[in-house]
Parts: sequence; C-alpha cells; structure tokens
Amino acid sequence: MRFATFNVLHGLPISDGSPAPFPGGDAGEPLARAVASLDADVLALQELDRFQERSGRVDQAAAAAAASGARDWRYASAVHGSSVPGRGWVPDPAEPGLRVYGPRDAADGDGPPSHGIALATRLPVREWRARRLSPSPVGLPLRVPGLAGLRMMADQPRSALAAVLEGARGPFTVVAVHLSFVPGWNVGQLVAVRRWIAGLPRPHLLLGDLNLVGPVPPLALGGAWRALARTRTYPSHRPLVQFDHVLAAGLGRAAVRSAAAPAVPVSDHRPLVVDLEL
Repeated sequence: MRFATFNVLHGLPISDGSPAPFPGGDAGEPLARAVASLDADVLALQELDRFQERSGRVDQAAAAAAASGARDWRYASAVHGSSVPGRGWVPDPAEPGLRVYGPRDAADGDGPPSHGIALATRLPVREWRARRLSPSPVGLPLRVPGLAGLRMMADQPRSALAAVLEGARGPFTVVAVHLSFVPGWNVGQLVAVRRWIAGLPRPHLLLGDLNLVGPVPPLALGGAWRALARTRTYPSHRPLVQFDHVLAAGLGRAAVRSAAAPAVPVSDHRPLVVDLEL
C-alpha cells in the first residue's frame, strides 16, 4: 500500500522556487495532476483551499480526492474566511472554527471559503474523527513564496483528521495533521494528537507537515513511534530539510518497502511517499 503526505500550498504552481500563475480554464488541474502522479492509496493533504478566489474557487479537497481515485475522504477547515492580498486571512465570524466536509458537501458545489487539511483513501472507512488545534499566541518571521525577505506571521488554528481504515488484516488508524510553525507549540500539538488517538485500533500512522525537522517528531512522541522515511522535502526546488513526515506506532521497520520525495510542479513542499507492506 502507498501512503503519501503533501503540503500543497493551495495548489500554487511553482517553477524553480518561484510562484507561477494559475492556468486559464481549470485552476484545479495542476493540483489534480500532481496528486494523481502519486498514486497513493491513503493521502494526507495540507494547506488546501475551499472556494477561495486566489485558487479559482475550486473545492481542492474534492478535486484531489477524485484525482487520487479515493472511495472516501474528509476535509477539515482550519480557518473559515478569505485570503486577502496585503491583509492575510480575514476570518468569517459567522462560521465555526472547525467544520468537516465530505463527498456529500462537494456535490452541492458551494459554501463559505475556508482553508484546511484533507485525508483521502481508497480503503473502506469504519470511523472518522476530527479535532481542532489552537494557535500559538505568538507568531514568527517567515519566508513567503514570491516575496523577498521575512514577513511576521501570526499563527493559525490547525486541525487533525483521523480515519479508522479496514485493512486486509483488520482495522488500523491513519491521522492527517498540519502543525504550528511555532517551536515548542507544535510539539505540544503533536503530543495532544497522540493522546487523542490512543484508543483507536493499531497500528497508528501519522502523516503530515509537522513543521518539525529530522528526528524530532519520533523523539517527541516517544515509546514505539518511529519515522518511516528520512527524506528532505523543503523547499521543493532544492530540499534542505524535512518538515513532512510519515510516522508509525505498532509497525516494524521491515514493513517499509520504499520512500521518496518526488518533484512535482506544485507547492513549495515536495510530497513524501512511502510504500508499506501491512
């Protein structure tokens, strides 16, 4: 089985590290092609837009799920509101902090704009769960694609999605996350997610952009958790660090058949793809 995690940067085309314009016509096409190329049985996606003007008002979770051949999927909003140039995120006070959307919502083709994560799978799903992760009270100066220098960025609420999947040898649990970029705060979020899924069927697989480098995530989780791939994923044009991870508890190293971070023409992150024998 193939598992993949990908921070898609709202499907933004990237060429040699610089943003490129969305194509005319179907603005969701670059993201759909990139996702389809991964051929993942289970796919975790971060920084997805839903009905945002900047990305052509595409329901990106629905488009990515269709491109991956998923039989089921969920999208969890981290922020309801619009991305406004020069102002950042402008929240919608009428919408809740966390809302979960799925195939039935995609059929409506309309809704309030939001930004969040998704989990899509070709396997049958026994149960879905979602959780909101509060933002750090402090921000950090960060590099923004297409802009010179650093910009002071406030942290955002985050979300986590868990699915209990039906495997050939019984149920197991997969979690999709996108953690804070604030050091220490993201470790606390990671530990909170571990506790949140503790009672769900094992093995546990955690996929996402953790904003934590190298060996830090398995050390923070402790116990039986291990990294299934040590591959640089950021920045996409010349990877220097690994922010994107596939972690597991209750699964031996012998289960890993291969791991890679292929180059795709979307996002400032590379996807991380891991083939496992479950």
